[in-house]
Amino acid sequence: MMMMIIIIIIIIIIIIIIIIIITLWNQQVQTDRTIPNNKPDIIIRDNEKRTCMLIDVAISGGRNVIKKEAEKILKYKDLTIEIQCT
Repeated sequence: MMMMIIIIIIIIIIIIIIIIIITLWNQQVQTDRTIPNNKPDIIIRDNEKRTCMLIDVAISGGRNVIKKEAEKILKYKDLTIEIQCT
């Protein structure tokens, strides 16, 4: 009986996590001007420090890590500037 309750709780937690991910995934960052790349995978915002961390996940081979990082920095440069202005 106890095992069944634990399984039900785990299922409920998984459903809640899935709902949260679905609602937060693919959200645009609201900006004053139109920016083509304004959907990073993860945004961590610290209101106390007034900082924002944009995270865009990429899976690449070991040799392409530096190249991919440079691409991501360039991709979100306009968004970074726009966020700093607000």
